[in-house]
Amino acid sequence: MAGQRNDHGKRSQHLQSDYGGGKRRNPGDDPSDQHTITNEDTVYRYLCPLRKIGSIIGKGGEIAKQLRADSKSNIRISDAMPGYDERVVTIYSSSEETNLFGDTGEYICPAQDALFMIHDRVIAEDLNNAAAAAEEEEEDIFGEVQQVTVRMLVPTDQIGCVIGKGGQVIQNIRSETRAQIRITKDEHLPPLALSTDELLLIHGEPTTVRKALYQVATRLHENPSRSQHLLLSSSANTYQSGGVLVTANAGAPLLGLYGNYKGSWSSSFYPDHRDEASAKDFSLRLLCPIANIGGVIGKGGGIIKQIRQESRASIKVDSSGAEGDDCIIFISAKGGQL
Repeated sequence: MAGQRNDHGKRSQHLQSDYGGGKRRNPGDDPSDQHTITNEDTVYRYLCPLRKIGSIIGKGGEIAKQLRADSKSNIRISDAMPGYDERVVTIYSSSEETNLFGDTGEYICPAQDALFMIHDRVIAEDLNNAAAAAEEEEEDIFGEVQQVTVRMLVPTDQIGCVIGKGGQVIQNIRSETRAQIRITKDEHLPPLALSTDELLLIHGEPTTVRKALYQVATRLHENPSRSQHLLLSSSANTYQSGGVLVTANAGAPLLGLYGNYKGSWSSSFYPDHRDEASAKDFSLRLLCPIANIGGVIGKGGGIIKQIRQESRASIKVDSSGAEGDDCIIFISAKGGQL
């Protein structure tokens, strides 16, 4: 059955297509209230330029609501990060292939359908502007073709399905689509990325990029990350506020979803100092998934050092005293320091 795993742990294969967007095969309940990601879901994280985010949000969020309704997928958009010109669009759904893909007669999962809807809206402005400029300048229609770029975050344990043994898979995609595909990590990661992410870039003419994106998205669909369930909080006492998980009764963040942020923490996370005479001792223990602790510590401990310096609180991380895949963050300070 489509979307199910075979004996090798991968989902069943299906044919490739150059087209996208479509109708659902079997109308059903709206899954947009899904607040967790499971290891069987399909997940994409698409980086959208800040100047184009309005094309997928719309006035009062109307476009985003329509995209969710049309694709029957879940779409979450991170808050803007100071000094950075992209936002993360997290798209996720059941892996069941219920959406008709264009006029091909093939079915894809809701998340993959939504990925192409979002991609089409993001590049539409560039294509329209290029067409208008060519018309104004009366350029030859056989002149230079507009180039577009897709930027996506992919977990390290998932990127291998795109690369393949000896780079064979990615080379085949390049050859078949004529798109440029690169994968970068470490110092090339954007601030919005997790420490366990890699950055995937697809560049070329719109049609070639679309073909390559289809092949990449299909492989990611068939080979889900083992850690994707950690992308959203499943805890009953937390909720998501932009790109930060916040406890229901606290003003400081539990942990950041995006772990390479090098900006200032104090202005947004810590209130002004109160009267020292009224301050009381304060301590707090937080559970954080080990896979996400890099977003708290930072490269070389840079983030946690900055938090300690700006908050003047004592912060310790202990991975030996917790159960399962969590570690404990101990925070202690005078009340006026938080």
